[in-house]
Amino acid sequence: MNRQSHKSFLSFRIMALIHDNRLRRALDDPFKQLRAAGIKQGQRVLEVGCGPGFFTVPAAELVGSDGCVFAIDIHPMAIKTVERKLSRTSLNNVKLTLASANDTGLPAESIDVAFLFGVAHALPMDEVIPEMYRVLKPGGIMAVETFSNRALQKMHSDGLFQFAGKEGRVCNLIKQ
Repeated sequence: MNRQSHKSFLSFRIMALIHDNRLRRALDDPFKQLRAAGIKQGQRVLEVGCGPGFFTVPAAELVGSDGCVFAIDIHPMAIKTVERKLSRTSLNNVKLTLASANDTGLPAESIDVAFLFGVAHALPMDEVIPEMYRVLKPGGIMAVETFSNRALQKMHSDGLFQFAGKEGRVCNLIKQ
């Protein structure tokens, strides 16, 4: 394993420890954020940057057996970690894919809600926004966790999305 690869895996393990901490779940309820994003029973949902799965399992529970969560990440350890978590549940409505946010591999207009929680700051949003627009159904929601109104403004300034509201840190943008 080379030095860069070792750093990447170590960083992921540290992030996973933080995400899997019970205190974090108590202070930062994933169900509350997912509901704020508009996730409901029966939807097809894209999770961009699933990481260690903090939102993946709750999202799968919210969409139920008639829905599906497409969880993507660029880190192989993320996919393996979420696979292990899912194997300890009875959920079978999650499709995990090693993919980039700007090239998801999903069919056009196939997603009801795409959520980018804890990742937008690290993504090339000028490349990601067109991909989210492509995969979302007409009227679909791109939900972004952000602390910056400036970042939010940039996300809908191109006319592809219209601001639909903000609840807590979750900003919803509707595909035009």
